[in-house]
Amino acid sequence: MMKKFGLIGYPLGHSFSKKYFTEKFEKESIDGCRFDLYEIPDIGLLPKVLEENPELLGLSVTIPYKEKVFSFIDQLDPACREIGAVNCIQIRNNQLTGYNTDYIGFKNSLEKWLGNERPKALVLGTGGASKAVVQALKDLSIPYKMVSRSESDQPDFLTYDALKNNPDILASHYLIVNTTPLGTFPNTEEMPDLDINQISGNHKVYDLVYNPEKTFLMRSMEARGALTKNGLEMLKLQAEAAWKIWN
Repeated sequence: MMKKFGLIGYPLGHSFSKKYFTEKFEKESIDGCRFDLYEIPDIGLLPKVLEENPELLGLSVTIPYKEKVFSFIDQLDPACREIGAVNCIQIRNNQLTGYNTDYIGFKNSLEKWLGNERPKALVLGTGGASKAVVQALKDLSIPYKMVSRSESDQPDFLTYDALKNNPDILASHYLIVNTTPLGTFPNTEEMPDLDINQISGNHKVYDLVYNPEKTFLMRSMEARGALTKNGLEMLKLQAEAAWKIWN
């Protein structure tokens, strides 16, 4: 029987997952498996997808359903409850179990990149991806602040304007993690609203965007001497973590 895996989200357009798993099946001679895209304009259509594809053993979940999918999940990996976002579902006997492999992928990738360093971090964006990043930073004992366009009464939150008005913050937070989609193809000349002049050779910038490989944010930071990394390694690590969970 064909084993099916797939991705739900909307819109899906260019999908890393489909390409990655299709190539993986070929390269590793994994027979009887396929990976499909399920572009659904509403999360309420998930039961229909499951009903029409009884061979499905696993799903990846992307924007905008990482939080909305919770109401369809029967069991949650404990880390997921903490993070508040699901990006990987294991399907067994009509039971859906939710996991977060963004967390696994980011944590392992960041740990490798930083070595023993534990610089203070700024997390740009407050969407589903930021939740996995924040959990990983907590578990690596890295202090952080969140940066958002809108005001928040939470003590760890800053606006971009507050950042610009307090140069000391950027000067003392050497790790910047972009969890926003800004700069993603086709809008490649966009980036979060940071003051580039406050960036130095001490900074490290981890941009979760991977298409293009070098984002406008990364290029701008490198021009100021910062070290940069895109989200490709994280994606590969989270895809492999999903494969383990599904199998």
